[in-house]
Amino acid sequence: MSKPLSDHDRKKQISVRGLAGVENVTELKQNFNRHLHFTLAKDRNVATKRDYYFALAHTVRDHLIGRWIRTQQHYYEKDPKRVYYISLEFYMGRTLQNTMVNLALENACDEATYQLGLDMEELEDMEEDAGLGNGGLGRLAACFLDSMASLGLAAYGYGIRYEFGIFNQKIINGWQVEEADDWLRYGNPWEKARPEYMRPVHYYGRTEHHSDGVKWVDTQVVLALPYDTPVPGYRNNFVNTMRLWSAKAPCEFNLKDFNVGGYIQAVLDRNLAENISRVLYPNDNFFEGKELRLKQEYFVVSATLQDIIRRFKVSKFGSREIARTDFSKLPDKVAIQLNDTHPAMAIPELMRVLVDEEKLDWVKAWDICVHTCAYTNHTVLPEALERWPVDLFAHLLPRHLEIVYEINRRHLERVAAKYPGDHDRLRRMSLIEEGGQKRINMAHLCIVGSHAVNGVAQIHSDILKATVFKDFYEMEPHKFQNKTNGITPRRWLVMCNPGLAEVIAERIGENFIRDLDQLQGLRKFVNDEAFIRDIAKVKQENKLKFSVHLEEHYKVKINPNSMFDIQVKRIHEYKRQLLNCLHMITYYNRIKKEPNKQWTPRTIMIGGKAAPGYHTAKMIIRLITAIGEVINNDPVIGDRLKIIFLENYRVTLAEKAIPAADLSEQISTAGTEASGTGNMKFMLNGALTIGTMDGANVEMAEEAGDGNLFIFGMRVDDVDALDKKGYHAQEYYNRLPELKQAMDQISGGFFSPKQPDLFKEIVNMLMHHDRFKVFADYEDYMKCQEKVNALYKNPKEWTKKVIHNIAGCGKFSSDRTIAQYAREIWGMEPTLEILSAPEL
Repeated sequence: MSKPLSDHDRKKQISVRGLAGVENVTELKQNFNRHLHFTLAKDRNVATKRDYYFALAHTVRDHLIGRWIRTQQHYYEKDPKRVYYISLEFYMGRTLQNTMVNLALENACDEATYQLGLDMEELEDMEEDAGLGNGGLGRLAACFLDSMASLGLAAYGYGIRYEFGIFNQKIINGWQVEEADDWLRYGNPWEKARPEYMRPVHYYGRTEHHSDGVKWVDTQVVLALPYDTPVPGYRNNFVNTMRLWSAKAPCEFNLKDFNVGGYIQAVLDRNLAENISRVLYPNDNFFEGKELRLKQEYFVVSATLQDIIRRFKVSKFGSREIARTDFSKLPDKVAIQLNDTHPAMAIPELMRVLVDEEKLDWVKAWDICVHTCAYTNHTVLPEALERWPVDLFAHLLPRHLEIVYEINRRHLERVAAKYPGDHDRLRRMSLIEEGGQKRINMAHLCIVGSHAVNGVAQIHSDILKATVFKDFYEMEPHKFQNKTNGITPRRWLVMCNPGLAEVIAERIGENFIRDLDQLQGLRKFVNDEAFIRDIAKVKQENKLKFSVHLEEHYKVKINPNSMFDIQVKRIHEYKRQLLNCLHMITYYNRIKKEPNKQWTPRTIMIGGKAAPGYHTAKMIIRLITAIGEVINNDPVIGDRLKIIFLENYRVTLAEKAIPAADLSEQISTAGTEASGTGNMKFMLNGALTIGTMDGANVEMAEEAGDGNLFIFGMRVDDVDALDKKGYHAQEYYNRLPELKQAMDQISGGFFSPKQPDLFKEIVNMLMHHDRFKVFADYEDYMKCQEKVNALYKNPKEWTKKVIHNIAGCGKFSSDRTIAQYAREIWGMEPTLEILSAPEL
């Protein structure tokens, strides 16, 4: 019998990793050694693993540069319409392996490092995640950049180069502890500073109204320094740009009005200006109305719009002469997509530039603005909607407040003309919320100032039109669209699950990577014994690999034959990690009650960060870890049930966990999760979903076939009906003995014997003010989990459902999402053209 292939030899067989030609490998080795010597000034005697990572990163980056320059040249010559995707978050993760995948360099680099006596996976592990996002919204932006490049769109991602990204999460004695994410400590080989494109951004000051227009004067200036990161398309030689701005104090900062502290203090105070790009706000689905956050939002918008207008004015490559001055053409050449309301200031800022600086009249400027901008809404949770106090605005951005008031005056005139005498509608639709302290409703500003407004899954877009934005939909129905989210199959299949990608490619070829709809071709293999076996085998290998990782990190013995039941996402009440906890406890109680029954073994993993100021979310983490301490140390249970809290969940951990999952938990209260994208990643990687009819789960069930997901719980209509009737947790507690037992264990200190009342706030919340109705779905969830257990005992039938799910994933490629944005919002046409490759 032939000996099993080593990891290295197995990789060489995988075609989706690109070919390792001899010349290719020789050249890579030469360049690796050149960078080690000239870029890092090291030799093999003193080089560290990090040096080797940097040498490899620079070697791979060399293959991007020619394509990058050539792509930008191509755009200047063709002068296409450009799309600017503005986001406060880009959750990119690591770059090295993704770049190798998209450039078809993976096998060659693997062979080259192998010949140099190095292990490529070890080097990849030296890279820091670029954690410039909180969760779904920021990761979506990253997937979109990959798809825009892969579809040959002239696209730019604009955001902030935070010095500190999302905090690193440590679990200490069961509690979350935050640590600063100093991701730039060792430098970032993927970025290139562009000081020649530095832009001034203004704050504070006052306005002066003259006969020739308005001037914003006596402002404080902060400089925005751009850093560019290349974004390669998948094997099409397009390389787009993500441009992130960093705040710099101007040289004369604080020195002109020489304060008493004198020169030294003036130099130290430069930090105050540069704090703007210091740190990402760590809130997901929650608005914190802090001045620094508003400064960040205006910072990215102001710098980006200056860049957009500069690029609009100069049309030909290499020429800085102003070629275009007719701004009526702006919407033909520029599309601006606002990723949530965070960059909403783009609307008043564009108006300020057009009216105050370019001297257009208001009506013309407003028409240009509306036809240029479009807005994506990401949530219906009221606590997440941005509502900035007017007095903060007046202080920080006085000219913009005047512009917002004027936008609102004209907007309400139009409303009043259409609905005469309907004063309540005027109040509801105003951009300014009156009351205690006046606030600006940024979502209303975005709707009024955009030509297109979209939700991110069909059910979410329908809810927007029926509830939150009902008045606006009635007035301008043509603005409202749906664009169901997607994920890039490059990172979320080819890169993180090469074994599965290969098994698929053996059956239907490799083109599915560019056209994910081709996965439908797998339906004809649903009863193919060999294919069923291959799919199950890949899953088992991924589980074994992840088990090794878990045992290293958590010192818990994992049963790799147990069902890997995973819920990874931000910790939030609406995502209902507490419902998962109740299942863990109930399953534990059932095994204890009948220890000799044949129970389906499970390893239940929950991972995710809690916002540092979100007390309830931190208590939920403590509850999960406490349940684990009891269950994992109960000898009666053995390896039939293990609970693991996955520490520091981030893009790189998702890439390891998701390919190993059997069951994906998507259990938010119906009507609360706008879309979800983790759900799609699990589906594409061969996990089955247990979930509510919420977000994109609805469309996943549609695509894979209803019977191939485990759907449970209230639908949106049931939730509404229960709200009308009144939700009384006590009734469920009294009626369901297993629920009562679980709750009594939590409140009685069974899971916290040293602090019996540790979880009293959680118990009190669940019993008396649970907005998300955990108990209402408990009974159906438990029944549904029994169906999951039964099916898992029949591996063949389980795997057939897995195949149906993978085959139904085509719709959930971000390529499809972006093609729809391009055609239906931006007025651009994607291309499958491949640019000619440069020599290097």
